[in-house]
Amino acid sequence: MINRGEFAVELCQQAGQLALSFFNDPANLAVEVKGAQDWVSEADKAVEDFIRQKISNAFPGDGIVGEEFGSASGSSGFDWVIDPIDGTTNFVNGIPAWTVVLAGVSGGRTQLGVIHDPNADETFAAIRGHGATLNAVRLRMGTDVSLDSGTVAVGYSNRVARTNILPVLTALVERGTMFHRNASGALSIAYVAAGRLLGYLEEHMNAWDCLAGQLLVEEAGGRAEDQDASEMIRAGGRVVVAAPQVFAELVEIADGAWRAP
Repeated sequence: MINRGEFAVELCQQAGQLALSFFNDPANLAVEVKGAQDWVSEADKAVEDFIRQKISNAFPGDGIVGEEFGSASGSSGFDWVIDPIDGTTNFVNGIPAWTVVLAGVSGGRTQLGVIHDPNADETFAAIRGHGATLNAVRLRMGTDVSLDSGTVAVGYSNRVARTNILPVLTALVERGTMFHRNASGALSIAYVAAGRLLGYLEEHMNAWDCLAGQLLVEEAGGRAEDQDASEMIRAGGRVVVAAPQVFAELVEIADGAWRAP
């Protein structure tokens, strides 16, 4: 029987090479505008189609949820959640900060997650109960950090009020924290798991952007707000992930700026 975890890692790496072929040929990349600061490229569609076909061939009973092509129900009780290119704004503007993201969900919980960055040749992977890795090396988050010792990433999208991000940035600056946004929430959350960032906050994320990363952080020893993965697939929600020592403070900041989950 095919191991879903190993399959997911290999699939994301293959999909990343396909995405790179589009990224390295920007003059011929077709791009559509979905909304303000919201694009979809032919690369997004081609990569998601590639991933869907591979999953359907290997696990024909599994369900599939994708950003570009919606949902296909399955019979196994296991669902794959795909973001073919997280960070399309970066992708279409030639900025090498985007990822291929794949999560596996069953029983309302994320069971596996992979975030692959083809530009840096980095593959972040996690299996529930079996830890998180970066290029097959175990990740363990630091235990002696404070908000004024590093950087917190803050996400933003056109699904929320424009002004809602301002109190978060103010609160972080008042605490002596540097803030960061790279337009790829999945990559930022992976950086939290790797200890490169202290935490990540966003008022609303879609499931394909965050499920894999939330599991990565938890399996690397960090904390994420407890959410039902199935409900996140249905409606999305806010995301707070962080190193254990700063998690409560970031939740307090999020509660002060946004509606509690």
